Amino acid sequence: MATRSTRTPAKDRPSYRCSECGWTTVKWLGRCPECQAWGTVEEFGAAPAVRTTAAGRVTTAALPIGQVDGRQATARGTGVDELDRVLGGGLVPGAVVLLAGEPGVGKSTLLLDVAAKAASETHRTLYITGEESASQVRLRADRIGALSEHLFLAAETDLSAVLGHLDTVKPSLLVLDSVQTVASPEIDGAPGGMAQVREVAGALIRASKERGMATVLVGHVTKDGGIAGPRLLEHLVDVVLSFEGDRHARLRLVRGIKNRYGATDEVGCFELHDEGITGLADPSGLFLTRRAEPVPGTCLTVTLEGRRPLVAEVQALTVDTQIPSPRRTTSGLETSRVSMMLAVLEQRGRISALGKRDIYSATVGGVRLTEPAADLAIALALASAASDTPLPQNLVAVGEVGLAGEVRRVTGVQRRLSEAARLGFTHALVPGDAGKIPPGMRVLEVADIGEALRVLPKRPRREAPQAPRESPERR
Repeated sequence: MATRSTRTPAKDRPSYRCSECGWTTVKWLGRCPECQAWGTVEEFGAAPAVRTTAAGRVTTAALPIGQVDGRQATARGTGVDELDRVLGGGLVPGAVVLLAGEPGVGKSTLLLDVAAKAASETHRTLYITGEESASQVRLRADRIGALSEHLFLAAETDLSAVLGHLDTVKPSLLVLDSVQTVASPEIDGAPGGMAQVREVAGALIRASKERGMATVLVGHVTKDGGIAGPRLLEHLVDVVLSFEGDRHARLRLVRGIKNRYGATDEVGCFELHDEGITGLADPSGLFLTRRAEPVPGTCLTVTLEGRRPLVAEVQALTVDTQIPSPRRTTSGLETSRVSMMLAVLEQRGRISALGKRDIYSATVGGVRLTEPAADLAIALALASAASDTPLPQNLVAVGEVGLAGEVRRVTGVQRRLSEAARLGFTHALVPGDAGKIPPGMRVLEVADIGEALRVLPKRPRREAPQAPRESPERR
């Protein structure tokens, strides 16, 4: 007797898709194997039927790579030098750029300035705003001076209307602020959802490649600082930029995360002010405090932002605590690295006054120092604050400090020293084998934290007063 099969037909079998990257499977998984995200695989419909595609007509014939015209991919400057530095020379026709950053950091201000400076009689610019009205953008343009008769402005949230503006204006540059606010009526889901973002990005990418039009998409970020929306969006675009900065500081940084036309280790520096945003070719002045006399608890270092060396200042303050558990407060520095430097100073540097005091450490100008090369400067600033003795003037310190107290080598020492010498600093503490030394600079190579602490003047540390000892004569 034949038995009836209970297997579910393939067309009725459910399918699952990751809401982050769009990876699909016929079996539910707790973790997406593509983007490694947990709890993002959800059921969305029947499994797609397996189809085969027959060979069709080719649109363009294949050519030897040496015969392909590369002049069409020549970058055109945006008029903002710092942004061109990160992009690798400018915007390439047909390229799609994704710029992401926290709310209020200045993305719209920067792109409105770029749109105005890139507009010309032969290259029109179209600025689409989905978060503000056209009158609000016009007010910002008046404030920052971003007005041009070749810059076109429209407020749209419908994808078909955006494509209609492209047919009317025929721009060379499109700025869409932002991609999460535009939706297609033919796709189900709210604006900003995975399906909508994929459809909007895909349509604009196709339009950019067909027209040879550069496109800049503004993206939102999550609470963790990552780019919101599906990770597929980052794979589709040509360039991914991150716009960073503390809203309470003037400094803004544009970092290249992905760039098909240039390097990803370049950083653009900008200054945000009431009149708009301007590029900083020499931003080191924002991170320094010029004083007539040295102050205890301050030390200078040279950090590398991409390939650009920047001189920054580390400040530390130690005070007697009034509570059983002393405070440890940091600003612009990693708390874990500051705690590690405190432990190294106490154990290897024989400074015992740090454990029973409130310690505050910070940077100047809103810069964040995360690379290990700032360890030596942090340690010297803490030791200077604990002993209440200032470090010598015109001194910079560069080096990574290990748990054994050794000072390790870091990358780009010669570039760091050259930048310090250009700004007028004459003394430097560096690890061993520093290489070529710039003219006019005295470099002291140190092997451990003990040698580095010898640069502090010999003064008694400010500690709790003790009862005077009796002299042997009185005894």
